[in-house]
Formats: sequence, structure tokens, C-alpha cells
Amino acid sequence: AHTVITSSALNKANSSQEVFFEVDLPKTAFITNFSMEIEGQTYTGEVKEKEKAKKQYQKAVSTGQTAGLVRASGRKMEKFTVSVNIAANSNVTFILTHEELLQRKLGQYEIMTRVKPKQLVQHFEIVADIYEPQGIDFLEAYGTFISNELLPLVEKTVSDKKAHISFCPTLDQQRKCLGCEGTLIDGDFFIKYDVNRAETIGDIQIVNGYFVHFFAPSDLPRVPKNVVFVIDRSGSMRGIKMKQTKDAMLAILNDLAEDDYFGIVLFDSSISTWKESLTKATKENVSEAQQFIQGITDLGATNINDAVMKAVDMIMKGKRDKKVPERSVSMVILMTDGMPNSGESSVPHIQENVLLAMGGNMTLFCLGFGDDVDYSFLDVMSRQNKGLARRIYEGSDATVQLQGFYEEVASPLLSEVDLRYPDNLVNSLTTSHYKQLFNGSEIVVAGRLTDYSLDNFLVEVFAHGFEEDFIVKGQASAQEWDILYPEQEYIFGDYTERLWAYLTIQELLSKRSEKGNATAQALEMSLQYSFTDEEPEGPLIADKLTEGITSGVSYLTCLSQWLWKSLHRLSNVLDGDPHFMIELPEQEDALCFNIDDRPGTIFNLVRDQLAGILVNGQTIGDKKVAPDGKVNTYFGRFGIIHQGLGVRLEVTTHDITVSQDGKQAKLFCMDLQVTKDRSLTVTLRDSVRFVVILHKVWKQHPYHQDYLGFYTLDSHLLSPSVHGLLGQFYHGVQFEVKDMRPGEVPEKPDATMLVKGQELTVTRGWQRDFRWDVKNGENIPCWFIHSNGNGLIDGNHTDYIMSGLFKTV
Repeated sequence: AHTVITSSALNKANSSQEVFFEVDLPKTAFITNFSMEIEGQTYTGEVKEKEKAKKQYQKAVSTGQTAGLVRASGRKMEKFTVSVNIAANSNVTFILTHEELLQRKLGQYEIMTRVKPKQLVQHFEIVADIYEPQGIDFLEAYGTFISNELLPLVEKTVSDKKAHISFCPTLDQQRKCLGCEGTLIDGDFFIKYDVNRAETIGDIQIVNGYFVHFFAPSDLPRVPKNVVFVIDRSGSMRGIKMKQTKDAMLAILNDLAEDDYFGIVLFDSSISTWKESLTKATKENVSEAQQFIQGITDLGATNINDAVMKAVDMIMKGKRDKKVPERSVSMVILMTDGMPNSGESSVPHIQENVLLAMGGNMTLFCLGFGDDVDYSFLDVMSRQNKGLARRIYEGSDATVQLQGFYEEVASPLLSEVDLRYPDNLVNSLTTSHYKQLFNGSEIVVAGRLTDYSLDNFLVEVFAHGFEEDFIVKGQASAQEWDILYPEQEYIFGDYTERLWAYLTIQELLSKRSEKGNATAQALEMSLQYSFTDEEPEGPLIADKLTEGITSGVSYLTCLSQWLWKSLHRLSNVLDGDPHFMIELPEQEDALCFNIDDRPGTIFNLVRDQLAGILVNGQTIGDKKVAPDGKVNTYFGRFGIIHQGLGVRLEVTTHDITVSQDGKQAKLFCMDLQVTKDRSLTVTLRDSVRFVVILHKVWKQHPYHQDYLGFYTLDSHLLSPSVHGLLGQFYHGVQFEVKDMRPGEVPEKPDATMLVKGQELTVTRGWQRDFRWDVKNGENIPCWFIHSNGNGLIDGNHTDYIMSGLFKTV
């Protein structure tokens, strides 16, 4: 799907005004172009490597330039935002282009366009043209905001291989009421369709030396499945999550076919089963299993390893005893909301155990509840075992999400699907072997031809079906797209090559944990093909890939000399175990270091004698030492003093206390703002702002407890003599990095840093910044200085130990 969004605005005022362009686009889409046209001049966005572009974005914002930013927006969408200052009586046109591989689910493709103009639009138009060589089977178009009055405006013209959809309401038709300025256009516009299918090799399209193969045969009988549901019943599942899981399981069990075999494993710190072996899904057995599900109670910790091992053992025993059909598909569906913290708790060891136990004989699907689950752990483990992970968002529709996922995998049609192409004619092939093909889904393979003039070649598909092997052979032939569709050259011109690149990037990123150079290859291809996307969640490029489908690996900036509103500069960060991060905008980089000392130690963080400001922090430890023996420390208490005004502020994970000269404070000199996302902003009169963030941990976690993060805003308002573990860096530090070389981890190279007259060995890594997203944080790349920051900080870390929370010695 190739989507172009165009928005034009005219500033009718007599003075310049800021104009915003804000678009929601699917998370599965890549931005391929962005430009602005202002007074006849075109400014085109550049696609750059994410970290370089991010630094350029920050620099542009701080110097009053225009910059575009893409961030996550809800479950399925991300938001692209840019603003520009437009002169009086001038206009601007924004043009955003994105591309997306439509995923066939439950027998249909879906294109969703989010339309939220937030005002009446002089010329509003949605137009879609669909071209499908196989022929269009069905098509529907509707909008969540379209009333009965607007319904006739959705025009559809469908022929054998083409469809045209348009929705063009007039200004008056957009109004909520006669004469009012409110708009009805506020929601999502959907187009859903499928193509005609036959039991052949599928649809193969060859253009300019590249091909793409869409394979989804019709009218195949389903293959029986053997499925074990592994359900987390630990204490963190208490309440609505457990209720929704039970409701979903009751419905899922009802949907089992009678020739399916199933099992149920429950786990907390211990493991229990409904029955010790797989059971046929008769009505009586399903009813009994539903009663068992209704009786689940939540308690204990999370032993994922033993639970999955038990599920694997049940399936393997069923196969050994020939209890299950020989031609059947086996799968494990794991549902959890937490981290493994009982039994085997090492994530790499669990992944290794599961991979060895499954041995390619079954597929693993993982469903992770909420934002606290270790999603990357589940994602990697699923992919290692030919399955996928899906995040289940907390909300009233979690039950529907669970059922929806099950529907996608409920009906296997083929197993061990092998798509074959001539080795001497095709290279750079994307994945061509799939463990299963499910009803309503589709397999997509792309490749590059060794001879660009080749216009036909043999294609073979081999798989296991219900009662016999599935074998089809056919000839792929090139079509003259420019003759068939002369007006659509912009779609068919190089789309097979771009689709090949798109799929190749996905696969490179999915292998990044196995191959150190996969991320670099994916980045190189993304820059070559101008694919760009939102900032990812994790420390590696495009971790959003793990959310289910695909993501980009680069970052878009659009720079011009038009005024953009400036942001406050963030200078220094303190968050985690305890991690210090020094952001240095002038050098477009950051430095990080840890301080390891016993829990209860009080450190001086900021001391400015001229401004009379003091900040100390006290560390706390875990509830008890973890099995690996590592002692984690965090900051759990901060003391902030404005000495000139005699004001003291104490912040702990439980309380905020303010006093002035030993009495209750009158806050004319200090502004405190507490937000619902658990952050406290402290503004000292005519001076600096500090932000304290409370990180909540599950109360019944066996090791960890709540802790605090500390951020400094407007640090340039402090005097040049400011010092402390953080304060000494408020006015910058000069350093040089050279001799970069491989480190212990492929993605984290070592280097030599010249700083303060010393040479230090440093490591490239990431530090999480929670100022914009308190729950998930954002990974900031930085150079990590080892040994408690020795060589970077003045003196030794013990020089900063204080005798009390409000003491200076």
C-alpha cells in the first residue's frame, strides 16, 4: 500500500503563525518521503541513521529550526508531527508518503487511515485505487465516524481487477450541526478486501529483476492441531487480568475442533496441569476443562521455564504414544505478564532450554500482558521456535485481543511449507520455508533474479496437508505492468524491489541477536531505500519489530530555516542502578557511569554555594540478594535545600515533605507539580528545575522495590562553580573518542576516551531516559565509563559521600 497524505494551510492573519502538521500512520508502515512547500520553495526530509538524525533533530529544535518527529501513538499507530512558522498571508503544503505491506489476517487485507483534522477543511478527500491481478473477491469501505447521512458519500466502483473508493464531503457536510464549526470527521476510515484464490502456485509478480510471490491457496481442509495452553497464575495476574484470561480461555476452548488434542498447564512458582496428558477436544472434555479454568486462583511467583518444559513434554509424549494424529500440527501458547523469577530465572538459559526441548517439532506462541512484561524475551523465544509473540494491551478488550490471536492460529492448513525456486536463477531470497500456513493468512516470499531480463522461471511448493502431501508446480511469468496500468507507474515501477528490501530488513533485524552484523546490514538497506520509522522501544534498532509485524530502522528529520518552538535542555540524568548520564548537546553525545557502594550511602549530587542549592541522594538496595549474587542499588531518597530561603524538601518512594526553617513551608519560593504518571517537578524561584520520577515495582516482587530517578532541567541557570556528582557536568566536559574496536558484546564496541588529561577505556551502551515516557523510558546512546566513573569525575566517588541527607560533609 502506497499512501500519500497532503495538507495545505493558509495563514490569513496579519502576523506570522505556527502551523502544525500531525498525522497518525500505522506502526507497520515506513515513511518514505516528507516534504514542505512554502512560497514556491520545497524543503525535503532526509532519511538518516537513527542516532545521528536524533541528534540533528535535537540541535535543530534548540536553534529554532524546523524538525519532524515520529512517536508511538496507541496500539497500532504512530504519530508524525512537524510545525513551521508561516508568514502573514502565506501558505504551506505538507506532503507525507508512507508504504506498508498489508498483512492478510482472517481472510482479508485491511487498510486503515486515521483522519482527525480537528477543524472544517475546505477541500477534504480520501481516494483509494486498488489493482489486483488475481481479481478482487470482495471489498468494503466504511468509517467509524460516518453517519447514515454521510454513508452515501462513500463511493465504490469495483471491476474484476480494479477498485476505486472515494469520500469527499463538502464543508457543510462535515459540520456537526448547521452553522457550527465542529467537524464530524474524527475517526478511522477502513478498506477491507481479499483477492480471488485458486489451488495453484499463487500470485507471482516480476518487475525489473525482482519478484514477489504471494501464496495462500483456497479450499484446503484444516489439519488437526495439538495445543497446550500455558497460563500464568502468579500474583501479578490478580484481578482483571486473570478474569479476562479466564473469559478468553472459556471461548477459545469452545472453538476447538473435535479432532484437536489439547492440554492446560498452570504456573506460578509451582506447576500444575488439568490432566497429565493431551486430551481429545470432545464436548465432554471441553466442558470439564472450562470448569477447571473457572477455578484458577492467582498466587506465587513466575516459573516460566518449568511450565513450558511441561507443555513440551505433554506434546512429545502424545507423539511417542501415537495418541495424536500423525498428520497434525503441534503448538504451545504461553500467556504471561511477568519476568521469570522462580526456578530457572536466567532468560538466555530458558530460551536455550526451550529451543532444545522443542527441537523444531512444534511452534511457540507467546502472549505478553501489559507494559511490564519482558516482551523482548518472549519475542526472541517465539521466533527461535518458529512462532511469534503478541502484546496484549491492558484494557476492557483484552479478552477480545486474546480470542483474536487464537483465531489467527486456530486452523492450520499446511505444515512444513517449502517454496522452491531455481538456485541458478534466483538469489538473495527471503525466508522460503514456513512451519505452518494458517487459514486466512498468507506467505510472502521475495527474491532477486540473477538475470534482470529473465521473464519466467519454475516455481514449486511442497507441504504436508491433512491426508496427503501438498505439491504444486507452475511457471512464473512477467507482466507488462506499464501497459496494463499506464497511470500507476508510481506503484508498479520498482515496488517488487522495495518489497524485497522491506522483507529482507525484517529478517535481518529478527536475526540481530544471532548475528552481530545483521543490524548494520538492515541499517544500510534502510538508508538505501529511504525507509524510516518511529524511535524504537529497546536498545537495538527497530525493536518495534517485536510488536508483531515490522518496523523501520532509521529516523526522519526535515530541516529548514523556519522557526520552531524551542525545548528546555535536559543536562543530566540519574536513574537506575544507580546510573548517571551526562547529556552533552554541544558534542551531540552523552556519557554514562555507575556508582557501586553499599545501600544506605548518601551522595552529594548538586552543590551550588553561590545559588545556595544543595541536592543529596541516599541509595537503597533490593529486598534480598538475587540468585546470581548481584547487589543492585538505586536511589530511594532525595534531599533538596534552598539555603538562602531555609527551605528543605525530602522526597522518598512514599512521601514528599517540605519544611522552612524547621516549620511547615510557605511555597512562595518553590513550585511543586505532581503528575498522575508519578513524576514530581520542583521549580526553585528564579533558578533550576528538578524532576523526580517514582518507579513502581510489583509489591510482591521477590527482589526489587520502588525507587526514584532524578533529572535536572535548566541547569544553565546555576553558577559556574556548581559541583557534585552531577553538578560538575552542568556546564559541559570536553572529551575525544578514538580507536573504536569490538567489545564483549557485538552491539557495544569499546574505545579509548581522552578526558581530563587521561586515557580511559569506555564502552558504547544505552541509558534509559524516563522524562517523556515514565513507564517504558527511551534509550539514549552513551559512552560508559567503568570503575565508578574514575577518571571522569573529579577525585574519587567516596569524596562525595555525606553524613546526612541535608549535610554538606
